[in-house]
Amino acid sequence: MRIGVLTFHRCINYGSYWQARCLVEGLRAAGHDAVLLDHDDPGVRRREWDCAFQPGLPERTRAEDIRPLGRKTRKFLEAFETLPQSPRFPLGAPWQAGRYDAVVVGSDEVWNFSHPWYAWQPIFFGDGLNTDRLVSYAASFGNHDADRGINPDWASKIAKFSAVSVRDENSRRLVVEAGLGEPAIVLDPCLQFPLPPAPVESVRDPYLALYGHGLPDWFARLIRDHATARGQRIVSIGYRNSWADEQLLDLGPDDFPAVMAGAAAVATNFFHGCVFALHYGRPFVSAPSAYRFNKVRDLTAKLHAARHVVQEGATAGDIADLLDHPIAPAVGERIVTLRESSARFLADALG
Repeated sequence: MRIGVLTFHRCINYGSYWQARCLVEGLRAAGHDAVLLDHDDPGVRRREWDCAFQPGLPERTRAEDIRPLGRKTRKFLEAFETLPQSPRFPLGAPWQAGRYDAVVVGSDEVWNFSHPWYAWQPIFFGDGLNTDRLVSYAASFGNHDADRGINPDWASKIAKFSAVSVRDENSRRLVVEAGLGEPAIVLDPCLQFPLPPAPVESVRDPYLALYGHGLPDWFARLIRDHATARGQRIVSIGYRNSWADEQLLDLGPDDFPAVMAGAAAVATNFFHGCVFALHYGRPFVSAPSAYRFNKVRDLTAKLHAARHVVQEGATAGDIADLLDHPIAPAVGERIVTLRESSARFLADALG
């Protein structure tokens, strides 16, 4: 089939890049002619780049960090161009994307009405796309909480999809409570499809991978104390955390998996920090921000890994219990089960 994949594929964000790449490459591996629909908007592009250079607002980026963040951004821009894509078209003119046998919308927060620059974009709800078959794969409403519901006009757009799947319980509730039926729960593409293999052994001394920013002080203290007691360096990936030993601010997206896979353990407040730790079987702990709480809570709950999410009041013993021991076998077994059901969903939806 000729398939267009519609997602946030040009975000300067490791998780967004890899979920887009994994989904389109997974579809191509299944024999489809799949490409990312290369939508573009100058305002969105400007806000994305502003965020790339000022990720910690309201705290301003240090002057010495501008150059490495610039190198990181250029590596992302170069990586985007290697992905299979449609001809570029305006975000507001989806009919210019071309004709497809099916369009797969997802993964990422494609239905998040609270997204800072992609909110309320009709294209992600199927409007104007030249296809007879709309499918959502691992779509998410992000931090748009289920208690807020879906406006009926927007729910009617989702009703036009021939097959709907989501990646979290919050999104499932929104779909069900809008009267749209029961969606499938599927895995994020970074858990569903292959990633680069983990290195046989780390080329670094034992280190703890730190992925995220705006981490709470209580969490920083616990992680810092844990790593120091074990002789581990803390390597902060993509963002400055002043309490880390090393700042990999210019790490490109193609190098991200190896750094995550080679870590002794992972500390994060990001959804895809948890996803990559789970994919590579690295011990991990997460203290998600309010913006990411729904996604992280629901990911870990569906994989029987809820204990890896900690809140203020956690102790050094709690952190040690999570980071000094392998992930429970039941978590891996659950991932295998969901890979099978996720593959069935896609096969049926596109069959």
